[in-house]
Amino acid sequence: MTLQAKTTSHKSFALPPNAAKRLVDIVASAVGLLLLVPVFAVIAIAIRLDDGGTVFYRQTRVGRGGRSFEINKFRSMTPSNRSGRSNLTVAGDQRITRLGAFLRRSKLDELPQLFNVLRGEMSLVGPRPETPDLIAHYTPAQRTAILSVRPGMTDWASLILKDESVLLAAAADPVRFYRERLMPLKYELCVHYVEEIGPMTDIRIILATIWAILLPKARNPWIERGLVGRFDVRCSPERENAIR
Repeated sequence: MTLQAKTTSHKSFALPPNAAKRLVDIVASAVGLLLLVPVFAVIAIAIRLDDGGTVFYRQTRVGRGGRSFEINKFRSMTPSNRSGRSNLTVAGDQRITRLGAFLRRSKLDELPQLFNVLRGEMSLVGPRPETPDLIAHYTPAQRTAILSVRPGMTDWASLILKDESVLLAAAADPVRFYRERLMPLKYELCVHYVEEIGPMTDIRIILATIWAILLPKARNPWIERGLVGRFDVRCSPERENAIR
């Protein structure tokens, strides 16, 4: 009886998985923002000197449960009226500034999303959030799965489809290619993540992200080779052009 009581008491201190993940997000984002203050300052000054425009870019995305929020990024493109334009950005887009190209390549433009993580709108790891117009193209069942978890700063899709802008630029119709080829792949990768969600999966994705940033040309040992091959073959723009 005493042993059982001790075991029950010990279990009562265990955090539910979602609560533990949220606690890690809060601590990591708060510490990250404090440590990155000098980096934020340098990037902000560089953006102002580059073209004199605003430092941050905000865009409406859809988060967990279908709730909309404003995602934060360092601005990497020239300000423009996007009315009637796609929200997709292809490689070589003339709106990308000189500094913006570097920020995008190094993923430094994503750092302000730590504010979104701290506020609970995003997580460090999770499916990348889509804009309302794109999320609407998923089926109701797919949207339910995707929006069942907080969107993240990085995920399997970000790593495996890291050349997304290049693929879009090579496609005859970038919007069609994204909706018909990349969105289904992102959904499958989201399901793959949700099925194995846990601390070890998140750590593996974070390590894979760091490796991809520091050694973009090297094979990433943190990503299953079978997973890469499974999705790389199916998202070739040549295949999309061939069916037109």
